This record gives sequence, structure tokens and C-alpha cells, in this order.
Amino acid sequence: MTPITEVEGRRVALSNLEKVLYPATGFTKGEMLHYYATTADVLLPHLRDRPVSFLRYPDGPDGQVFFAKNVPPGTPGWVTTAEVPRSEGPVRMVLVQDLASLMWAANLVTEFHTHQWLVGTPGVADRIVFDLDPGAPADIVQCCEVALWLRERLAADGIEALAKTSGSKGLHLLAAVAPAPSEQVSDYARRLAVEAERAMPRLVVHRMTRSLRPGKVFVDWSQNAARKTTAAAYTLRARPEPTVSAPVTWREVEDCGAPAQLTFRAPDIAPRVQDYGDLLAPLLEPQRAGSLP
Repeated sequence: MTPITEVEGRRVALSNLEKVLYPATGFTKGEMLHYYATTADVLLPHLRDRPVSFLRYPDGPDGQVFFAKNVPPGTPGWVTTAEVPRSEGPVRMVLVQDLASLMWAANLVTEFHTHQWLVGTPGVADRIVFDLDPGAPADIVQCCEVALWLRERLAADGIEALAKTSGSKGLHLLAAVAPAPSEQVSDYARRLAVEAERAMPRLVVHRMTRSLRPGKVFVDWSQNAARKTTAAAYTLRARPEPTVSAPVTWREVEDCGAPAQLTFRAPDIAPRVQDYGDLLAPLLEPQRAGSLP
């Protein structure tokens, strides 16, 4: 019988708690749920009011992995949902607004991916994101070099960049921006990606073409498109180990000399939050948003 837990007055079914999701480390579904419960205070503000896409991996990263954008069958009536416009027609998506919703969603075994806009203003971005994706033999060390260049370039336009690991191979740069159409934000991000390639032609590529990417860092500007989503801060990833898309300090980026220095797993996050708080908190402060030039 599936255990029922009461979370903030809501009845949430939590199943298969002993199931090993990450065989490489023995990390179980129960440990995953504990991770999300103890990280909720810093995770939820980055999910709230943003329609969530689920990248589900119910049998672990070695099993079936699939995106779910529509509200899943069996979603409790108390989970907030919203209609989201799409070119092919509107869809209804989940909003993870509170701890109960987070625990219900985490029980599905999922990565959390969000748009760069809020549900009340679809297609009007309040964030800009650069996904720095290394092509082997490049790795996150080279991503850090590119991130530092982009930080200075954004600062020149009055935009404060913050960084987090992707939880996979690369690095994400994010910044709060004054609300602007996603097309405008995408155009600006593309211009900076092109500038980065011109400044560092041996290191950077701004096009997705696979043949161009070995040994370079792909600056993916396209995730600013209104329809795209990016892995949220603090989400666990469907990787061999329970790695996290973890906010990092600029000192850590500057000092990175090996991928292991910027690899964070679920047990690492609580001590980091205790030491640093939420390093991405400035994204939640409208007065710190920069205006696109």
C-alpha cells in the first residue's frame, strides 16, 4: 500500500521509497524525496509562477527518460495548473507553488525545467540564460573561461550574471532582466554568443552544428526562446550519480581547474545552502534586473 504523507495539510502519496534510482551510488527514491524536502526553501522561489516541464526518469537514468509538458494524469485537484499558449495550440501545465506540490511532483521522479517567463506574462522574459555546453575534450573548466568573459560582457551592459552548474557537463549563466519579449532577449543573447566566438574563436562556437563543437564550448543562446525550458536551479539530474544543478560563486568559477571541483551531488547542497544561502537570490529581486540595450 502506498504511504500517504500529510504535507502542509495536503495528502501526498509517496511510493517506492526504497527503490534505488542511482545504482552507481545506491541513492534511493526516499533519499531523493528527502533532498527535495530539505532544499525546498531555496528551490521553490525559482519554480513559483513558472510553468514546469518534467523530464521524468521513473526507473532511474538508465531507464526510460521522457519529457512531460502537459499536466500528468492523476494530478491532484489541489495542484495549481495553468493554460500556456503554444504555436500548435494551448496546453495546460503544472505550477509548483508550494511544498506539497513539490513533493507530489518529486514523487514522479523528475528533473524540473522552467521557462524564462512567468505564467502571467507568457513570452515576456524576466531572465536571460546562456547554457555553456562543452564538446569533448573540452569540459567545465573551459566553460568557466567562457563564463567569465560573458560575465564581463553582460556587466558592460549593466546586467549582473550569476552562475550554476548544469548538473551534467556544463555551466549555466543567468541574469534578471527587465521584462522584454522573449524574441528580443534571444536576439541579444545570440549577439553576445557571436561576440564570444569572435573574441575566443578557438574556444567558443555559437552554432549547434555537431561537427563544429569538439574541443569547444557551445554557447547555447536559444534557450531564451519562449517555447524553451532550462533545468531549474537545485534540480537533481538524470545522470549516473545524483548530481544537482547547483549555484556556484564566481570565485569557484575563477578557481576551477578540474571538473570535480564543480560537481555537486545531493548530499552536498544542504551544507552549501547553510554556508552561502541561495546564491541565485538576486534573480528574485526585480530592482536588480538590468535593461537590455
